[in-house]
Amino acid sequence: MFTPSEISEIKKLLTPDKKIVIITHHNPDGDAIGSSLGLKHFLKQKGLEADVIVPNDFPKFLKWMPESKKIIIADYKRKVAGEAIYNADVIFILDFNASHRSGNLVGPWIEKARAKKILIDHHQQPEDFDFVYSDVTVPATSQMIYHFIQALEEEDKVDLEIAECLYTGIMTDTGGFRFRSTSASTHRIVANLIEKGADPAMITSNTWDTNTVSRLHLLALILGRIEVVKDGKVAILWLKRDELKEFGFQKGDTEGFVNYGLSIMGTQVSAFFMEDLYEDFIKISFRSKEDVDVNQFSRNHFNGGGHINAAGGKYMKSIEETIEDFKEKIEKEDF
Repeated sequence: MFTPSEISEIKKLLTPDKKIVIITHHNPDGDAIGSSLGLKHFLKQKGLEADVIVPNDFPKFLKWMPESKKIIIADYKRKVAGEAIYNADVIFILDFNASHRSGNLVGPWIEKARAKKILIDHHQQPEDFDFVYSDVTVPATSQMIYHFIQALEEEDKVDLEIAECLYTGIMTDTGGFRFRSTSASTHRIVANLIEKGADPAMITSNTWDTNTVSRLHLLALILGRIEVVKDGKVAILWLKRDELKEFGFQKGDTEGFVNYGLSIMGTQVSAFFMEDLYEDFIKISFRSKEDVDVNQFSRNHFNGGGHINAAGGKYMKSIEETIEDFKEKIEKEDF
């Protein structure tokens, strides 16, 4: 958490005359949107206005959240987003650890911005900003936003809208509260959010019970050819670009697919490979159990990173070559 002196300085920055911007990472997920909107609603409770900016569009199943339609998508509104960042007095950097994680468009804007920059994030190796609250043991940035509100001693300002957003972020980034980083503190905060009005059944239904027929076709396709290697310890799933097009892929359709590999008895790692829809590279998602560190594995071999049990990567070879390289490298890992 920020030190008491840092909290005091941040309080001085959060005044009605300041232009405040909240930015999250490229390809925003539930925690990115939940933490950003949760913070926006909290600042609104304090009488402050803030713009939420995302580099590119986010999945439809997250667009039920309060004021999600007011989020500025930089890909669609470059001038509006660029001017907001340029004119900002305070920029909150949420759920990513380095400027380039916000993409080739927004990243350079962040670096050039004159604003005071406040990072709140749970990924490893954060860049240096004016204020840094980084904790890799916390399972979701949305939980860290709640801790930040506690540090400001303004828990009483948490209302229904804040609760719904933060609950969504915590729920999605903990895989429904089942990942090992989910702590007693996480559950206490979730209980507080429920007391503030967050409805677990409604949030779960709005976020996860939103399958399209095309998404289920894609899921059936990858489950029908799932491969297990390394004596049953590693599951491999994959999709090609033409398959995405065939079944009408929409952003967010493959969310959570990688987790199915971990549901196989005996597996410790699941890897999901997907050809990017527009560019010639392979998007990779890794998940693991216990102490198997896919973060370091991804950093070492696949131009990525993240958390010990959840990481992403990017590879410039064909999907066939990528999977073969993965098989070769994972066989050398000791787990």
